[in-house]
Amino acid sequence: MPLDRTALASANRQIGIQLELQANRVMARRDLTGAQGRILLYILEHSETGTSLTQIHDAFGYSKAALSAILKRLREKGYVRVEPCTQDDRRKLLFVTEKGGQVKSFLDQAFRESCDQLYQGFSEMELTQLDRFQQRMLRNLAREGALRRGINLNKEAESQ
Repeated sequence: MPLDRTALASANRQIGIQLELQANRVMARRDLTGAQGRILLYILEHSETGTSLTQIHDAFGYSKAALSAILKRLREKGYVRVEPCTQDDRRKLLFVTEKGGQVKSFLDQAFRESCDQLYQGFSEMELTQLDRFQQRMLRNLAREGALRRGINLNKEAESQ
């Protein structure tokens, strides 16, 4: 009997949904959502130079509109501040505030524990294999998206 690929895709979606729900429950302790926590951690990791909305968009794939809303909430809650970029007046850089820095260990621990729970019982070899499979799936989806937009990834790679 052939494997049901639709069921595999559905299971992957359910994993993502369950992780998001779990992150939301944990982050609620700090008046954050899971998405806000991930974005705040990213900004914390880039605190030396700051980061921009475009860089976050590239790293996470959220729409810029969704990111703007997340960043607005983080600013309102006092976790993030915005500064103009000295090299480009149109660009704004995001930095954490003191309050944002105080939650770093909480965020690190919360996301580490979530991953520990998700991957419990997997060997290093299984995790390495899973990583390869996931990277291949992401490349497949990126290639499909590029084809829909009329981009030839091979030509794009050659020009770089």
